[in-house]
Amino acid sequence: MNKKFTMTILKTICIASIALLASCHSSRRIVGIEEGWEIIGEHKVNFVRDKDKIVVNNRTLYTAVRFKVERRDIRINELKIYFQNGDKLEPNIDEDIPADQLSRVIELGREGRYIDYIEFKYRTLGSLLKGRANVLILGRKYYRGY
Repeated sequence: MNKKFTMTILKTICIASIALLASCHSSRRIVGIEEGWEIIGEHKVNFVRDKDKIVVNNRTLYTAVRFKVERRDIRINELKIYFQNGDKLEPNIDEDIPADQLSRVIELGREGRYIDYIEFKYRTLGSLLKGRANVLILGRKYYRGY
């Protein structure tokens, strides 16, 4: 190979590498939550009355749950929290939660409970043209000794 051809190939590889590195960035978003809380689930909410089941795939004890609503307001009509021991909690929650706000805290017990899954009946409020709401389910972890 001649020297000019080799230099052209090296320049092309360098430019392509720089373009690739510049386009590579993390698609992860950062959500600020209070200490002791963690995200245990997430789901997009439709505009019609929607029933969703969010499975909690971990072995962590939680003392409370709450929801962070992103992008659009939602209306929660019904909520059921199922525990791994077969118990079910149905808190009275029939309310609107504004976008970028947190729901009230739903206490599960001071000793902590293992959550199996959570069922919602809810819907996004407002215009279909502005998109759907996203709900983050947050759990407050149980810490022994507190």
